[in-house]
Amino acid sequence: MVGSSMRKAELPEASIPGVYVSVPELMALEHKAAGLTFLPRRTSRSVLSGRHTSRMRGRGLNFEEIRDYLPGDDIRNLDWKVTLRLGKPHVRTYTEERDRPALFVIDQRMPMFFGSRLALKSVAAAQVAALGAWMVLHAGDRVGAMVFNDHEIRHIRPHRSRSRVEALCRAVADMNRALAAGSPVHAEYSQLDRALERALQAAHHDHFVCIVSDFAGMSERTDQLLRELRVHNDLVAVLVFDPLARSAVGDGQLVVTEGTLQVEVNLNERQVREPLESFFAGRLQHVAAMLRRSDVPLLAIDSGEPVIEQIRRLLGRRVPLVK
Repeated sequence: MVGSSMRKAELPEASIPGVYVSVPELMALEHKAAGLTFLPRRTSRSVLSGRHTSRMRGRGLNFEEIRDYLPGDDIRNLDWKVTLRLGKPHVRTYTEERDRPALFVIDQRMPMFFGSRLALKSVAAAQVAALGAWMVLHAGDRVGAMVFNDHEIRHIRPHRSRSRVEALCRAVADMNRALAAGSPVHAEYSQLDRALERALQAAHHDHFVCIVSDFAGMSERTDQLLRELRVHNDLVAVLVFDPLARSAVGDGQLVVTEGTLQVEVNLNERQVREPLESFFAGRLQHVAAMLRRSDVPLLAIDSGEPVIEQIRRLLGRRVPLVK
C-alpha cells in the first residue's frame, strides 16, 4: 500500500485511516497519553531502564538547603560533614528541575509514505509525535518540534501550552496530507541531516530530543549530528518501520506503484520474494546498527500494529490508562 494519489486540496477535513491524519485525530490522542512518560523509573519496560538508564539524565536536581534531620527523611541525604561539625544530623534537600524543553524531530518525507499493513509510516510517525507531545505537556515541560518533509523544515519553538501541542499537530498534519503517490522522491535524502542541523541549533543543552523517522538515507554525517546532539541533551530515536522489514513478504500478487506506473509482482516466485525480504530486513538492520553505534536509545515502532499499544509496551505505564 502506498497510500492515495489525491492532492492536498482534494483531501477532506477528516483523516483517511492509515493513509492521512487530521489535527482533531492527533489532538484526541491526549487521553491515550495518560500514565505514560519518558522519564526514568523502575519499570523494566521504560525506554530509560536497564542499559539505557546511564545514558539518559531525565530531570536534574537543584540544591535547596541544609536543615535538621526529621523522622522519615532519607538517610542517604545526610550531610556527614555538617552532621559531624554540629554534632547532630543534618540533611541536604533538593528540588526537582521542572523545566526540560522537548524537541520532536518529525519526518514526513516521501520515503515515509509507504505501508503494507494497517498504516503508512508517515501516519505512525505522526501518531508517535502527538502522543509524545501530550506526554511531555502532562509532565509539565515545554513542547516544541522540527517538522520536515523533502522541501521544508518547520520549527515550532518550545512552549508549555495546549496551543503549542496543537501547532505541532497542525504542522505534522499539513505535511502529512501534502504527501501523494505522484510526488518525487529526493534520492540524496539530505533533508534528514538538515533537520538534525536545525535541531542542534535549537537544542543547545538540557533538552529532550526525540527523532521520529525511518532514517532513510542515514549517513556518517547523520551519525555525527546524533552524537553532537547527545553531548548536552537527552536523545531518543524512534525508528518507524514497515512490517515487511522483519517478516516474510508473504505470497500471492503484490501491486507496487509510484503514482503513475503500476507493476504486479508475483511473490510466489522464490527469485522475486527472497530479494525483497533481504532488502527490507537488511535496511532495517543497517539503520538500527548505526543508531546503536551512535549510542542513542532506540524505540522501534511497527507501522503494521497500533501505535498506542506499542508505546504502552515500550514505555510502561504509571496509572491505569483511560479507555
